[in-house]
Amino acid sequence: MPTKKIAVKKNAPAKENILKTIKDQLSTNLLELKDHLGEKKFGKRIKKAAKLLVAGIKKQPIKKPVPATKKTTVAVKKVTKTTKKK
Repeated sequence: MPTKKIAVKKNAPAKENILKTIKDQLSTNLLELKDHLGEKKFGKRIKKAAKLLVAGIKKQPIKKPVPATKKTTVAVKKVTKTTKKK
């Protein structure tokens, strides 16, 4: 049986895309742990960790930061009076 790579659907929900990318990133970065645990245990743990990470993501879109307005200040010169001694 040849293995097929299934492409991610473009109209798939955002959480599914995020879940897939997190799984891929975790599995590529934790290869050393994969050797110690074994293929099956490692896959289950990666799946659980990815689900927990995706559960914390809110569905609301990210708001763009509002640029701060510049405050105009007027420079005031301080006048000091000198007194003459008699």
